[in-house]
Amino acid sequence: MRVDSNYINNPNFFDVLIVGAGPAGLTAALYCQRANLKTAFYEKETPGGKVVKTSFVENYPGYEQISGPDLAMGFFKQVSSLGVKFIFGEVTKIKKFDNIFHVFSSDNLTRYAKAVIIAAGMTEKKLNIEGETKYYGKGVSYCAICDSPLYKNKPVAVIGGGNTALEEALYLSDIVSKVYLIHRRQGFRADASVVDKVKNNKKIELFLDFVPIEFIGENNKINAIKIQNVNDKKMYLIKVDCIFPFIGFIPLSNIVSEFDVINKETGFIETNSKMETKIKGLYSIGDINLKSVRQIATAVGDGAIAGVEVKRYIEENFQ
Repeated sequence: MRVDSNYINNPNFFDVLIVGAGPAGLTAALYCQRANLKTAFYEKETPGGKVVKTSFVENYPGYEQISGPDLAMGFFKQVSSLGVKFIFGEVTKIKKFDNIFHVFSSDNLTRYAKAVIIAAGMTEKKLNIEGETKYYGKGVSYCAICDSPLYKNKPVAVIGGGNTALEEALYLSDIVSKVYLIHRRQGFRADASVVDKVKNNKKIELFLDFVPIEFIGENNKINAIKIQNVNDKKMYLIKVDCIFPFIGFIPLSNIVSEFDVINKETGFIETNSKMETKIKGLYSIGDINLKSVRQIATAVGDGAIAGVEVKRYIEENFQ
């Protein structure tokens, strides 16, 4: 198909636009740019996605251990060195007209592309209990690496039982005086090696079979958390200076609500093995996809596949 000259002469017309700059999005940008496609990516926060907020990474090939920010910066520098355009802002809506995607964003500028890759990831799931919203940024934090220096040698609580919760508890234990790890059951969803480290860490105290009931504060800052035992229903109050909930994530898939690509039960985007959605030219990669494993390594793999497939799609469908 031929592209209308109105698009070709528009400086805001791209071969591919990528929404999100986590490991998946940056890998896709790397492959697209190296394939000589005019490429740009959007990011509303710091490039690197959730990796930026991860204290350390031990399961990415080539590194026994590396800090999350360092790994994220490596991804970003490599892509930037190739000349990929970085658009700081939030994509609000995507439409498709005459085989060209129209991407609307918070900077009030519409951009156009032959193909779009969604790599928007997920946002933190909230507990929705009393005090959580009131004390956000005043002792309630969703980023240990960002805020831990504020609580050096002070007691904190971590809520959750997955890899993120346990890894952040370990990170915090090197900085704070005490970590109270609160989880609603006895078993953990985290890797066995991480669980062992937590159980053997003398600065981490486990409160298993407990759920948070209320975040309590005074003078506009957190000073305690109220928890309840799920078995005997008894309430306990733990004095802490900060609370870090790590209970899961919600996919940021609303931007493609115009298209029938979202799984109705989970909110994640459905793709095939080529990272293609039901809509020709629309690809989705990384944590936002309906998949069983969400790791940096799988995100990078998704991005590589999408980059190769987008190149093939454009060659086969545009003159």
